[in-house]
Amino acid sequence: MSDASAGVGSASADPVTTVGSTGDDPVTAGDTSGTAAMATGPTTTGEPPGGTTGDPSGGTTGTTDDTGPGPGTTSTPDDPIAETHKIRDLTGPGTSSKQFGVGGTDLGIPVRQPDGKIAYIFGDTFENDGVGGPGWRAPVLLRSEPGDLEAGIEFTGAAGGPYAKQILDYEHNTNGYSTWLPSDAITIGSRMYLHYMVNAGLGNVLWSEIAVSDDNGENWTSTGTSWAGDENNGLRQLWTWERGDDGFVYTLSTAFTRDRGIILHRVPDDKLLDKGAYEPWGYLDGAWGWGNPATEVLTGKFGELCLRRVEDKWVLSWFNAADYDITIKVFDSPISNLYRATTYKPIKGGAWGFENDTTVAQLYGGYIHPDSTLHNLHLIVSQWNTDTDWPYRAMQFVTGVE
Repeated sequence: MSDASAGVGSASADPVTTVGSTGDDPVTAGDTSGTAAMATGPTTTGEPPGGTTGDPSGGTTGTTDDTGPGPGTTSTPDDPIAETHKIRDLTGPGTSSKQFGVGGTDLGIPVRQPDGKIAYIFGDTFENDGVGGPGWRAPVLLRSEPGDLEAGIEFTGAAGGPYAKQILDYEHNTNGYSTWLPSDAITIGSRMYLHYMVNAGLGNVLWSEIAVSDDNGENWTSTGTSWAGDENNGLRQLWTWERGDDGFVYTLSTAFTRDRGIILHRVPDDKLLDKGAYEPWGYLDGAWGWGNPATEVLTGKFGELCLRRVEDKWVLSWFNAADYDITIKVFDSPISNLYRATTYKPIKGGAWGFENDTTVAQLYGGYIHPDSTLHNLHLIVSQWNTDTDWPYRAMQFVTGVE
């Protein structure tokens, strides 16, 4: 495989309508986890069973965003679409995370707290700038004030005070598990919910569970609402979730192996801790419907996931291990046909020494900041050099869609 271009510049996140090869960009070998990003080559996927995942109520096909932005959605002088570029490192040397004892870390899943501040939930965290050494904690929560994203995120607080604490109560490498890693968080009213994975080595999820906080993320309680690692054929391990305006929370989930597709469930927004209230979306007897056995709504090789409502759209961002990039889809409804959703690939993977504003070596993550707009979509992207264990950090990027 040939080296990526070494030129430094920025580019807008032009939409593509199919998921396929990213060309001759290098793929660097490494680990997987809440960790380094490895691709195994492009994957071409077809339509789902029946050709659509539309709303079964009227036999319709739902949203089919099969074209790029049209008239009325382009940039204007008052609302320009951001050119894709890196804003800053969020963790590591010289960053605001250091004052809270956070050196090497990853993920940084952003969620708005009930008090309006932004929480960022990180994975395996160390005091030193890299992997290993003292202060191994996971998950860890840092905070910032809302807004002013173009100036760059600055952390102003942490769960635990001056030294960011591990927010879940367990010890690493005991009782048959190694580390507990966050998948996604959501705020409903005055309560925050965190879905996390209990791992026995990376890629081996024993179970996943929901924890809750009623004090803006300072203290968390594991609830016992959990899913075994092999439930839904392993596709309930790594989650993302978002609240609709219809009284439901929608979850997309996959395996924590970066080689599987995603399935969809919904749950009433007041029953997140009632495991029996989660309803799958599936294809049965020639039609899609709620309550059918879960069917993959999009095939592929999914890593970290982030589903969010941004303005009047639903946006899914993820680490695409097949294409070695951050992929974004924009659609109208949680049951839209994701194969036909407008697709963007703003940040691609590359080789060390050949990075720029749109090319990142061993990238993963891709979490959407809650203060984003469609034209200024801020992403938290991680990278881990698994040969040297540094860089191991979270970074802030911005791109634009629609």
